[in-house]
This record gives sequence, structure tokens and C-alpha cells, in this order.
Amino acid sequence: MERVSTALGMPTVLPPGRPVGARPDGLADQFGRRATDLRLSLTDKCNLRCSYCMPADGLAWLKRERLLSADEIARLVRIGVDELGVRELRLTGGEPLVRADLVDIVARLRAAHPDLPISLTTNGVGLAGKAKALAEAGLTRLNVSMDTLHPGTFAELTRRPFLDQVLAGIEAADAAGLRPLKINAVLMRGVNDAHAAELLGWCLDRGHELRFIEQMPLDADHGWTRDGMVTAAETRALLGSDFALSADPRERDGAPAERFEVRRHGSPVLLGTVGIIASVTEPFCADCRRTRITAEGKVMSCLFSRTEVDLLGLLRSGAADSDVAARWRAAMWAKPKAHGMGHPGLGDADFVQPDRSMSAIGG
Repeated sequence: MERVSTALGMPTVLPPGRPVGARPDGLADQFGRRATDLRLSLTDKCNLRCSYCMPADGLAWLKRERLLSADEIARLVRIGVDELGVRELRLTGGEPLVRADLVDIVARLRAAHPDLPISLTTNGVGLAGKAKALAEAGLTRLNVSMDTLHPGTFAELTRRPFLDQVLAGIEAADAAGLRPLKINAVLMRGVNDAHAAELLGWCLDRGHELRFIEQMPLDADHGWTRDGMVTAAETRALLGSDFALSADPRERDGAPAERFEVRRHGSPVLLGTVGIIASVTEPFCADCRRTRITAEGKVMSCLFSRTEVDLLGLLRSGAADSDVAARWRAAMWAKPKAHGMGHPGLGDADFVQPDRSMSAIGG
């Protein structure tokens, strides 16, 4: 079995025979964290070409036989829940809606785990035709990525003219009872940053929870720059033109988003909340509770990790659940203390962008 350790804050594979620090008590790491939130990618394919994620011409997709099958997905989730303490599941991509057996996968997971929160992150293209079926299959809730309400800006960011489909999908999901619906937005300087307050107002009017996500260095073109991204502080300032933000008194409890209560200036009326995920400028690594599995069955202990630990090979070699769990534990035991950006003592010089884009990792 491959063995994993941490060197200079990043996980590396150790040769056979060296001791592994993994413990048999869930997905713990060396820094006292325990992963209970599983992000599992169903596919690397996507029908958009967002400039902060994918190149205009797309990427070379994985062949079907390299993807986790429905049986393998069900087995990994069972191992995670029953043996490793996973308490929440998010299905991601790529774009999970392009997977033909998505509804069947959700129904199967729900039948096996009646009380497990199961959420889905989607770009919303095609959601209108599947929202009701997903709700009936047992999906708990949805996150829909939508960066603007303006068709021209949407087409510029995604390189596809599908805003009407996304809006229809959001409406269908709301009607199907998949609430509260969360909207994910990435602000790009000079493109949609001026639309931040407008998008928040739209979400508040409809009871949706908006999450602004700092642009991360996970674009396939490797064109990200710190100076070019819109920071969390800038996002708060942009929203402040129309709204008064105050800290949400609820405990963050490991959530990636810092939440703020939203009111109109001078009004005591609470309109709702907004979240800001500041992975770059205000990182939350010390309380990270996530473990990720890519569409081809590899564990990534950190979204920015350059090390991946294969589980699919074990699944297909006839290994026992205990062997799969042990390798998964070892991968998470090697989780780095921090990804490097924004941390005292770990400057940008210590950070190396992963080869994979976000679509190939699974958010």
C-alpha cells in the first residue's frame, strides 16, 4: 500500500515499510482536524468554459472506464460514512448534471443513508428538467454557480449563452423544494465586480443564500494573479454601496463561508445573509473539515494539493473495505497544515499551483 507523509507542509508518498501516522479513528490529520465533509466528484466534464476554470477549447476528458462507477461511488460513500465518520456529502464535478445516472446515484445513496445530508454543486444548465427528479430521489439541497444576471457578461465569463437555462433551473429547484438554495458567484475584476450588490439583492428578494468565492489559482490556463483577483475585503466594500453588513452571530462551525447579516443602511430589518469564501486572503485552513475524491477515485486532502492518493485501484483489485479505509486515512493524515497563501510564515512563494483545474478536482 502507498504510504503518505508530510514534507514542507505538503503531502508526499513514502516508500513501503516506513511507518504511517494514520489513526483508526476517522479522517484525522496531524494538526488535530477531522474531515467529516466529503466532496465527491462524479465527472470532470462540463458544458461551460468559465474563464476562471477552463480554457476556451475545453480539456481532454477522462474516458468513461476511468471514472468511478455508480457501484464504486456507493461503496466509497458507505466506507466514508460507516467507517470514517463522514457526516455530510456533496456531489460535484465538472458538471454532475451531465452524468446520465445522476438521479439514480442520488436515490441509491439516499436509500443507503436516510439521514445523510446530500447536496449537489451545479452550473444549473439542464437543471430545469432534473430538479424535481433530484428532489424526489432524496437530494437535500443545491448550490448553483451563477456569477451575473446579465446575459452578455454571463456569455463573456462562461463562453456560453446559457443564462436563461440557469435561471430556469434555479426556479425549478426552488419549486421542487430544494431550499434554501445557495448561489455561488466568483467576481472578476472589470467583468462582473460591479454587479455584486445587484446579484445580492436578487438573491435576497427570492430567499436564496448568496456565496461570493474569491477567484482561486485553479484555472487551467494558469492566468490567475493575486493583483487580478477581487478580494473578500473588496467584495464587502462593493456590497456596502447598497447594504449594511454585520457579522452573523451563528457559529461558523467549519463552514468555508464567513456569513454576514444584510440590512439596508439605516434600517433594522434583517433581509437575509450573505457568505464570503476567502480561501486566498482570509484562509480557514485551521478549521478545514473537508476530504475530496476526484472523479477517478483519488483522494485530495486539500483543494490545492499536488499529491493524490488512489482508491480506485484498490476498489478494482478486490481489496477489502478496511484496506480502502486505511489508505484513505493515511492520505488525510498527511493533510498539510495550510495551503500557503495568506498564512503567517507561509507566503505565496511557498505555494505551487496544482496542475489540475477546479473542474478536474471537484469543488
